[in-house]
Amino acid sequence: MPAATTSDIIRSTPVPQTTASLHSMASIQTVDASQAGHAHFDDSVLQKSQLSKKSHKRKSRATANLYATRYEVVHAVVEQAGMQVSKEDDPKCYLIWSDSFVQNERIAELKSYQRLNHFPGMGEICRKDCLARNISKMNRKRPEEYNFTPRTWIFPAEYSTFQTYTKELRKRKKQKTFIVKPANGAMGNGISLYRNGEKIPQNEHIIVQEYMDKPFLLDGYKFDLRVYVLVTSCDPLRVFLYQDGLVRMGTEKYHAPTDGNIDELCMHLTNYSVNKRNENFQKDEDVSKGSKRSIRYLNNFLSKNGYDVPNLWFNIQNLIMKTLIVAEPHVLHAYRMCRAGSHAGNESVCFEVLGFDIFLDKKLKPWVFEVNRSPSFGTDEKIDYDIKSGLLGDAIKLMNIRVSDKRKSISAERAEAERRLLGPTKRPEHHSSKEDRGDRHRKIAIDKRKEELKQYLNMIRLDRKREEYENRHMGGFRRIFPTENKSQQAQWTQLLDDAFQLFLSGRAPALQKDMTRAYSQYKEAEILDMIEQCEEDSVSLMAPLVPRGPKQFGKRPYLEELVKQRLSSMPTADVPQPSGEDTEDTGDEAMWEKNSPPTSPSFRRRQLSNGPPQRSRPTSSFAHRLSSETREHRSTSRPLSSNQLGKQSTGSQPVVQRTRSLTRPLSATKRIIANHNKETTNVKSEREEQLTKRTLTALTDMRIKFPGKTDEEADTVLDAIESNWKYHKPRIASYWLVKLDSIKRRKVIDIVRMNIRALLQRVWHLNDVDNLALYRIFCRVFNRLLWSHGQGLWNCFSTSQCSWETIFSKSTDVISPLEMSCCRRIVQLCRQCLLIVYQFAAETKNAVAPEPVKTRTYPGNEAPKYTTWNNGNGAIAQRPVRPGHPLQAPQP
Repeated sequence: MPAATTSDIIRSTPVPQTTASLHSMASIQTVDASQAGHAHFDDSVLQKSQLSKKSHKRKSRATANLYATRYEVVHAVVEQAGMQVSKEDDPKCYLIWSDSFVQNERIAELKSYQRLNHFPGMGEICRKDCLARNISKMNRKRPEEYNFTPRTWIFPAEYSTFQTYTKELRKRKKQKTFIVKPANGAMGNGISLYRNGEKIPQNEHIIVQEYMDKPFLLDGYKFDLRVYVLVTSCDPLRVFLYQDGLVRMGTEKYHAPTDGNIDELCMHLTNYSVNKRNENFQKDEDVSKGSKRSIRYLNNFLSKNGYDVPNLWFNIQNLIMKTLIVAEPHVLHAYRMCRAGSHAGNESVCFEVLGFDIFLDKKLKPWVFEVNRSPSFGTDEKIDYDIKSGLLGDAIKLMNIRVSDKRKSISAERAEAERRLLGPTKRPEHHSSKEDRGDRHRKIAIDKRKEELKQYLNMIRLDRKREEYENRHMGGFRRIFPTENKSQQAQWTQLLDDAFQLFLSGRAPALQKDMTRAYSQYKEAEILDMIEQCEEDSVSLMAPLVPRGPKQFGKRPYLEELVKQRLSSMPTADVPQPSGEDTEDTGDEAMWEKNSPPTSPSFRRRQLSNGPPQRSRPTSSFAHRLSSETREHRSTSRPLSSNQLGKQSTGSQPVVQRTRSLTRPLSATKRIIANHNKETTNVKSEREEQLTKRTLTALTDMRIKFPGKTDEEADTVLDAIESNWKYHKPRIASYWLVKLDSIKRRKVIDIVRMNIRALLQRVWHLNDVDNLALYRIFCRVFNRLLWSHGQGLWNCFSTSQCSWETIFSKSTDVISPLEMSCCRRIVQLCRQCLLIVYQFAAETKNAVAPEPVKTRTYPGNEAPKYTTWNNGNGAIAQRPVRPGHPLQAPQP
């Protein structure tokens, strides 16, 4: 039988008649017609090509290891997501799903492209005894926040405490019901109720809780909520709440517990595994009927009956987050131990779907009963499949599992191995002076700081990309942490800080540092400014002869004044003394070029005019004491730069700048629009200048008050510290740089920051000043003062340098003299604030911090000139207020 030609094969194969297929068919038929009688394709060749394409397609699919799960809905959802389910326990699959706990060794072996559905350390809230213990610790530290679990005792350790409590109840002639649960039980196994606490066995490992005997009823039945929460990362923490879930109801009408009905578990327990055996259990495809209903139905039911559903879910997500905050120190510590070497902000190899059991009391207050790390995904009813399949499908989408991640992971591992093998080795130090070693250590510290900032910048960018992806693929989920509600985010961040200090006290300081940095409000531009500052500091160590200072901002009226201020602050021997001719020819611009940093454009132009660059080497301090004759010789013998030549040729004539084509004039319409825009810009700039002047005036009137002292006494304290600076300098340095941690240092700066924020709101008549250009400039100054663990503010006490001004050296923004004056006043206020906090701490050592100072209201038309408050560090800030309108300052 003759071999079939390509055209025969195409005719016998059904192909959808798309445009692409018709074009490909026509091209193949043309080739076959041109080679008729000369060549034919074999069936085997075509079949091999088709098989290779199919095998290539199979290889391009992500694989899932579902060997350790028994739930059919997990298999179905994974296949619907386009993943290939492995037939055996393959440890190299992209997705690994297990119904039980996974050993830490297996988590440590995971590659960066793999995902596992369990976190290490999550048992700290998923075991009943661990949850009770951790919540009890946080309750002692923050009792007003952690009051959403029933009173619990862990047996046998707290048996005597429990017996003391029951005796007190007997004295007061009160009787309570207690519920007993196994410490590590599940599915309602081993649960029993007791009316007499003395009958509870002592030696068993159990937990005992007060029974909540006043529940919110639904059709006369007791119920609880199974709320699903997805944790996609613990480093940093990212939490999502699924907007649907299950309402699990009892199968017997509820009555308060008595000795007669204490054994009727189907009345008092809502577990599905307990009630499904009862003959009254109802299965229904309608979500509004039966013994198992949906949360969406409950929300509609509550809304129709006049209950505040949004407030209910606000409280539910609040207690969910507080519970996860308790687990975060344990989970993050265990995760870092398993994934040693991974940077903060990298894609997490773990995720977890948690099932929170929420109880609603008669007043609709939510309570947390327990947290399940492996919630049941059984689908006995249609409502189970609908809710759980949607939950799993949206969770897998949020994981963003891509086939290309494996290739990127392998490339990254190879690059890291090459860096370790081929990187420079540390050479021993021989014959190095003490100054050289000090410079080298400072450079190492600066490089380390710069590397940390680059990692933090990379984390911010990854978080932004991750957030953009999450916003597109959240489905039925809603992100609850991090949240856009700034007050709630600040509250949860403070609770996180308390949890880290409580559970990791004295251990893992790097975790607390990373946690503080991960949830800080730094923006990308601010991090870039810090990196640039590190680069400038590194350059200044390599070239100590070059004076530091901001680069040339262009032709601005305050340039001459700024140059004179800088030159006047330098020692007399260090100030260049140009000759009279040189001064007449070059003017202030040449003087600026002489003092420009090596990274500025002026320095580069000077290098080009002087010839090829030469390698600089460190010189001793006598180089700064060159004679004025030698400097005159250098300044006169140096070739003039292009700017100097332009000034020399034109004299005092203004330089005409060509901004557009010289041969094409503007049209009449464009001239009108240009003039209108120019007028609008001028009016706007004039208004901003006036408001900036008002801001500077208000900043000048602002004072930092000393608690319990008048302004004159506070000024006396500041004068005394400055007059005896030699004595106070090491003590203030130790207090600011060593004793205070990063959070307390930020609180000191926040005394001034929050006061200035309120001042800008009043002067500029804006509620939100975050987008105000002046406030962004102030924020950059505040961040610079906190730079390098508070070193930025401490440098401001030195008369030889003002390092905070260098943040504007590489900025494209134009800083006006008024704005610079405002910044200088802010730095002065921060210095005074630190001195007052230091003095107050010294006077009230071993004393409790004073309470917040409340604003007084004055009768009649009189009004206080300032409103004040205390942030707990000792200093009280104040700001001017409008007459007749006393302001209550916010607490930092």
